[in-house]
Amino acid sequence: MRKRRWFLGLSLMTLLVACGLSVVNQKSLSPSPGVTLTVGAASDLQFAFEEMGKQFEQETNTKVVFNFGSTGQLAQQIAQGAPMDLFAAANKAFVEDLDRKGRVISDTKQIYGRGRIVLWVRQDSPLPIKQIQELTNPAIKRIAIANPEHAPYGIAAKQALESVGIWDELQPKLILGKNVSQTLQYGQTGNVDAAIVALSLAVVTPNGRYEIIADNLHQPLDQMLAVVEGTPHAKQARQFAEFINGEIGRPLMGNYGFILPGEEPIQ
Repeated sequence: MRKRRWFLGLSLMTLLVACGLSVVNQKSLSPSPGVTLTVGAASDLQFAFEEMGKQFEQETNTKVVFNFGSTGQLAQQIAQGAPMDLFAAANKAFVEDLDRKGRVISDTKQIYGRGRIVLWVRQDSPLPIKQIQELTNPAIKRIAIANPEHAPYGIAAKQALESVGIWDELQPKLILGKNVSQTLQYGQTGNVDAAIVALSLAVVTPNGRYEIIADNLHQPLDQMLAVVEGTPHAKQARQFAEFINGEIGRPLMGNYGFILPGEEPIQ
């Protein structure tokens, strides 16, 4: 009788343990909560990346939120430990600098496109501006460029103006945007007569006309991305990086005027 009670007790305990293990196993197989990636991205990427993020979420169920801004300012934030998972810069020099500081994962660095600058005016502007040399026209009172202290598109604009010898002459006319998106806004609102902005923004701005500035007037805007060191979502960040340079991302970037890795510049 005692043996029977001991056997029943052991059987009951074994059943309880088995049930417990079954519950644990079910929990481990259940779907994990969706991951949200935070991407620090240059302002010229706003429209392209917002579309990219929606497609990536549809493909992977991973949500992407963007912090758009000046590349230099975003790089500074990341260097100081800002919580971002991926950094997409408008100039590779900023990513390479973060790599030297140990703030990005070295083997994730990759060029995803080359940007172009354009001379932009409102559609209703009476000024027939075709090239940047015409910015010296006395009828043009204010010209917007992104701040070359921290914005790659501002640096390229300054280099182009220097190349044609009018940078110093234009100083009294220049209005500096904190990033290239704000620079375009100055043009759209009529606060300036002309602006030098990113092609990727100009192609989706309906109330303006633009001329592409020759790329031999400035250093290439080779844009690089990298996964940020210490991110808890390194796997998903790598996936998004590959998505940008993949069969879905590349055509999309091309639609916004970016020169893709391996392609020739637009003339």
